[in-house]
Amino acid sequence: MERKPEIARQITLARRPTGIPVPDDFALKDAPMPTIGAGEILVKMRVCSCDPAIRGFLDDRPSYFPPVQLGAPISGMSLGEVVESNDAAWPVGTLLRTMATWSEYYVIRGDALGLEKVEAAPGVPLQHYMGALGPVGLTAWVGLFEIGKAKAGETVLVSAAAGATGSTVVQLAKAAGCRVIGLAGGPEKAQIVRDLGADIAIDYKAVSDLSAAISEAAPDGVDVYFDNVGGETLDAILPLMRLHGRVAVCGMIAQYNDADNPHGNRNLWQLVVNRLTMRGFITYDHPEVLGEAQATLDRLFANGGLKPLENVRSGIEKLPEAFIDLMSGRTIGKTLVLIA
Repeated sequence: MERKPEIARQITLARRPTGIPVPDDFALKDAPMPTIGAGEILVKMRVCSCDPAIRGFLDDRPSYFPPVQLGAPISGMSLGEVVESNDAAWPVGTLLRTMATWSEYYVIRGDALGLEKVEAAPGVPLQHYMGALGPVGLTAWVGLFEIGKAKAGETVLVSAAAGATGSTVVQLAKAAGCRVIGLAGGPEKAQIVRDLGADIAIDYKAVSDLSAAISEAAPDGVDVYFDNVGGETLDAILPLMRLHGRVAVCGMIAQYNDADNPHGNRNLWQLVVNRLTMRGFITYDHPEVLGEAQATLDRLFANGGLKPLENVRSGIEKLPEAFIDLMSGRTIGKTLVLIA
């Protein structure tokens, strides 16, 4: 058992953000080192994940995860190492992923949300298992294949294609034999999407008519749209879907910073016109396919067909900065913070 400090630092919610979060919305606090009871596990965080969905947890409104209370540590996905355990299934030294808090040490039980063991391959950076080889990759796989039912020869359109999930979807779709179109904001991000293998990358900031640009790139329509942004982008794409097309709704970045004023979609009638399927999903609602998904990710990474796209910082005090940059659209790839 490792020697533990008496204090565990954590990032707490100082006030509820208005729009894009700012540093004063967060606080770095010292908390007593947690102790564990019967059946509990003490985990030392190694890698913390910054995800756009966390923005929804900071508002005092219902979401698929309870809102963070003022003064409480922020909730998010963590990769950690067991340092003390009263659960024989999770011995000391085990690496795991789970929904936890932005804390250097935290306590969980064996039924924690999203809890799974991590079998890290020698020589593979640990942060990859929170990115393309972890929750990001699993989300991309589930949305593309379980929800979107993408098949070889089909046209797949991906929004936020230079982001964490989008960049992984681009690579998975290409590996599956699909024709891939990626949407990204700015010439640098568009070039990254091309470098990842997309057949066409559209810089949505450089076009005056997004619908026309997509129509030119996909004159026969889109079979699968992997939606990370919602809003006006989803509105523009629905009329461009092919008959029996599928829309996998992964996120709605366009409204996370302004949840009080959601975009009103004017084109839902297209679901009837083209008999579309549009479905939102949470990765861990599909445990029956995660083994297959993980095996695919590991195989593609090993043969060079999957290149994790990440931006990485170090130190728990960097979490607010990393999250603010993410929600401001300044990041490329998966935003991660190394804790220990």
